[in-house]
Amino acid sequence: MSAKDQMKSMLDQLMGTTRDGDSSRSKVKFSDVQVCKSFLLHCCPHEILQATRMDLGECPKLHDVALRADYEMASTSKDYYYDIDAMEHLQSFIRDCDKRTELAKKRLAETQEELSAEVANKANAVHELGEQIGKKLAKAEQLGAEGHVEESYGLMDEVEQLRRKKIEAENDYRNSMPASTYQQQKLRVCEVCSAYLGIHDNDRRLADHFGGKLHLGFILIREKLIELEKSVEERRKRREEERQKEREIRGDRRSEYRHPSHRETREDREYTRSRDREYERDRDRDYHSRDRHDRRERSRSPRHRSYRR
Repeated sequence: MSAKDQMKSMLDQLMGTTRDGDSSRSKVKFSDVQVCKSFLLHCCPHEILQATRMDLGECPKLHDVALRADYEMASTSKDYYYDIDAMEHLQSFIRDCDKRTELAKKRLAETQEELSAEVANKANAVHELGEQIGKKLAKAEQLGAEGHVEESYGLMDEVEQLRRKKIEAENDYRNSMPASTYQQQKLRVCEVCSAYLGIHDNDRRLADHFGGKLHLGFILIREKLIELEKSVEERRKRREEERQKEREIRGDRRSEYRHPSHRETREDREYTRSRDREYERDRDRDYHSRDRHDRRERSRSPRHRSYRR
């Protein structure tokens, strides 16, 4: 890819399809069926596992960083529920991978010499220590590349301690069987990416595996699937709670309208209003009556008559 193409891709990724101010630049929208919704959420296995031993080839759906930028801008104001599409996509992919893992384990069980329970436990101990060494060594190298030197040295100290434990476990495993049997490579299947790991693999081989693009890619996919499942489940619970509240409100309104006490209450309110109006009229009549009576009384009094004279 030329420098010009790289710059164009970066602008598309940042500003979307309308970066040139021309809304008609692309007739394809991120909401179209042919657009990969997993790609929009940064979790399409075709993209993540590209250039690995399990390269899936080109995705049958469209990948466009400009459309991804359009979606990210639009999703700030509207939920498109694409996490459901991506979740179902990853669930299907991981389900197929786990099936391959189980088939590989079954194949190994049929082809490798069966060990006693005691020897098998010792072999598993060597495998587990080797995996811990590989993971920590790969993490230490990553931290060193990022400039976190002290953290990297700290992990390397842990690696040295694990190496000593592994040597003891290997000696224990070696002494539990004939030399000819020990020389045979005992394999196991990685639970994350289905790759084969040998009991005699050195630290460099294990670090390359656990720090490699294939293994890290599967970790990313599995973690993204867990995140999507949690997000979808939380939304489902919220919607169910909202529906339950709406049903309760509608039920309360129907029961209030149909219940006899509701009609009686309305009738009582009408009766109260009518009684209040009658009370107001009576009060006005009493006021005017008392006023006329007072005027007559004052006109009859001597003081009032003398005043008139």
